[in-house]
Amino acid sequence: MNRIKQAFKDRLWLGVIIVGLFAGLIGGGIALGINNLVQHHEEVTSTRVPAGSNKSGGTKVNKNKVDLNGEASQAYKSVQGAVVSVINKQKVQQSSGTLGIFGYGNSSNGSSSSDSSSDNKLETASEGSGVIYKKSGNSAYVVTNNHVVKGSNALQVILSNGKKVNADLVGADYATDLAVLKINAANVKTVASFGNSNSIVPGQDVLAIGSPMGSEYANTVTKGIISAKDRTLKAGTDGTLTSVIQTDTAINSGNSGGPLINMAGQVIGINSMKLASDTQGSSVEGIGFAIPSNEVVTIINQLIKNGKITRPSLGISMVDLSNVTSDQQQSVLKLPTSVSKGVVIMDVNSGSVADTAGLKKYDVITKLGDTQVTDAGSLKAALYKYKVGQNAKVTYYRDGQQHTATLHLTKSADTTSTDDSQQDNN
Repeated sequence: MNRIKQAFKDRLWLGVIIVGLFAGLIGGGIALGINNLVQHHEEVTSTRVPAGSNKSGGTKVNKNKVDLNGEASQAYKSVQGAVVSVINKQKVQQSSGTLGIFGYGNSSNGSSSSDSSSDNKLETASEGSGVIYKKSGNSAYVVTNNHVVKGSNALQVILSNGKKVNADLVGADYATDLAVLKINAANVKTVASFGNSNSIVPGQDVLAIGSPMGSEYANTVTKGIISAKDRTLKAGTDGTLTSVIQTDTAINSGNSGGPLINMAGQVIGINSMKLASDTQGSSVEGIGFAIPSNEVVTIINQLIKNGKITRPSLGISMVDLSNVTSDQQQSVLKLPTSVSKGVVIMDVNSGSVADTAGLKKYDVITKLGDTQVTDAGSLKAALYKYKVGQNAKVTYYRDGQQHTATLHLTKSADTTSTDDSQQDNN
């Protein structure tokens, strides 16, 4: 009897448990279903485009909370009026008369016509930038890059107010890529001043002002920093190495000759070039270069005084040792294997500084003064540190033996034109 009662109780509890579980599942399912329905309703409601009027969708322009007369803006305003566009005008050969398909004039009797005549017309060859740095009486002076004015038959300057005036070339120097122009000062209201480029530091804020891509974008300002104070590059068109300022400020075609200024509005450099790709052809951004203001002032003053830059000249033609094969370095030049850099003298002008010092063809120059010579550019950079009339010690190899000689730098060469031959001359 007791066993029957115990079995009945067990079955009763089992039923309760089953009913509880079943009820829980049903209740949970209902709750989950209700929750899903609520979530679905909320999702539909929150994503549906509301109906009704759109009158409440208007807005307004609020007062700027930023300082519109910040340091950069003030610096730009102080020098913007002195920045100009420089227009390089060159002659374009035009021919009048009718030419046949083979270049002969057509005539009724089929004979060649000699009625063709040529006419030279000035057209814009290139555009760049410049900055007015001085106003004296009726004249104002502009500094720009030599490559901006190179090959010009006429020059024009567009002032910051848009007025176009003619310009004369006072002088140019291809070694530093600088040139000075002279314009009428009647419409000049602002001139720029030069700061000390020796006092700049990496990380310092700077602005570049000019006409990127031409005068259509005149007075464009871009901001960046000084990336490096002293980089050695070939700034001129003759391969001479010179020290330049590196900046990440945007510099594009047409910015050449424009100023790089500090936050006080002082010109600390003249923008000259940018690095667009590396030796492997990979494009790069944010690497531009400017000629330091201290160098600019030195060149300007010499160009104003003499119309050209006079530097020492050795009176030789040369090639880089790196362009000579290893076999020829051994068999012809008889160089020791320890000598791998320098310049090879290919010709010595009679009566020149090099000739007087006893230098000869196939001598290999490896040092000038205290500067190691690695190529023609480094030799010119070292030589141009001297003035005409000074002496310089040269180290060279001849027939495998090292020699030294004293150069009496009595000869000079003006750097107002370039030599396009394969050999470097100096």
